[in-house]
Amino acid sequence: MSKLTETSETLYNRYLVVIGALIVQLCLGSIYAWSIFQTSLKKAPYNLGTFESLLPFAIGLATFAVVMIFAGKWQDKVGPRRVATTGGILLGLGYILGTGVSFFETDPNLTLIWLVVTYGLIGGAGIGLAYVCPIAALVKWFPDKKGLITGIAVAGFGAGALIFARVETAFINVISRDLDGKILESDIAPALLICGIIYLIAVVLGAQLLRNPPKGWIPEGWQPPEPKSTGLGRDYEWREMLKVPQFWLLWSMFVLAATAGLMTLGILKTFLQAANSSIDDNLAASIVGILALFNAGGRIFWGYTSDRINRAPTMIVMFALLALAMFTFGFQTDVLLLTVIACIIGLCFGGNFALFPSTTADFFGTKNVGNNYGFVFSAYGVAGILGAIIPAVVIDAIKGSGTAITGSSYAPAFLVCAVGAILAVALAGIAEYLNRK
Repeated sequence: MSKLTETSETLYNRYLVVIGALIVQLCLGSIYAWSIFQTSLKKAPYNLGTFESLLPFAIGLATFAVVMIFAGKWQDKVGPRRVATTGGILLGLGYILGTGVSFFETDPNLTLIWLVVTYGLIGGAGIGLAYVCPIAALVKWFPDKKGLITGIAVAGFGAGALIFARVETAFINVISRDLDGKILESDIAPALLICGIIYLIAVVLGAQLLRNPPKGWIPEGWQPPEPKSTGLGRDYEWREMLKVPQFWLLWSMFVLAATAGLMTLGILKTFLQAANSSIDDNLAASIVGILALFNAGGRIFWGYTSDRINRAPTMIVMFALLALAMFTFGFQTDVLLLTVIACIIGLCFGGNFALFPSTTADFFGTKNVGNNYGFVFSAYGVAGILGAIIPAVVIDAIKGSGTAITGSSYAPAFLVCAVGAILAVALAGIAEYLNRK
């Protein structure tokens, strides 16, 4: 196969793809600001329980992961632009249709069903379609910097919550107060409507900048590495990939590491206000936003680090740091310590989305990376469900005992995730051992 090196046109094209990727991912990442909506849904007039208020988020994550398997295969065939455009339309529609929750606000069951269908299923499908396209395209444009460029591509996803946590807080309209000014009822419909319009327009526009490089193109001065004796590094079809242990090790590590981050993102605002009563809505939104900033930065930091010291050592360090943060988080009440630990969790959580796609490309080749990473990413959907179930079981058990809910009430949920992160460290070591055999 002939190899095409850099020209002014291909250089121009690949940096336009970076811009398009960031626009798309910025909007998709707003799903991580769900705790802003979750807090409102637990108040009147919605009055949803802990699990119910997390369920649309969990269903959105699971749908995102499942749809991404098909999206990866579709974009490998037709290119990223068409698939990402479709995703942007569905994401916008999911949010816009979600505004209909106002009609069901006095019925918790209908409220839940409506949000699961619109935000969870339709919006989640939109994210699943659009998410893989920038990653798959940029790994092909930058095969010499897979970790760094994947980190940059998905940094926008992490930063989305930084921006949209504030936007959602601003547009959640307080419609009823008592004489002392205490919030009694919160309407999430305005935030859903305005964000839906923004996402639909921005993702569709950003998608138009996505494209694949010419067939056979490589960066100037770069030579593809030789496949390893294990066969890793060549282009695998997904059926072949599922037969090797490295896939299942990657998948399991992803479940364990992502569960910790997704659980934290889903309950963060509620947990912060239970841990320290001085944390009001604005301060909580700020901490959610700061976590999102570290989430975004972690994608670039860990991606760049993995290009320098290799993927497995980077994963081991990152999972160990995550375990330490999860062990301590539930026992904190100081605002500064809560913020610092939240930042560490965000930093480590973000790293998953640079390390797992680049490792997938390292192990199984770039030709089918969209489809192959879709299968690896199915772990994220499992993590989303677990991230909703774990705190719900813990908190509902405490409520059933009649004990007041405080920050330490969440400690068992964080401890479960800490143990999972330690297990991920062990699995990363096993994967590295198999690769060196």
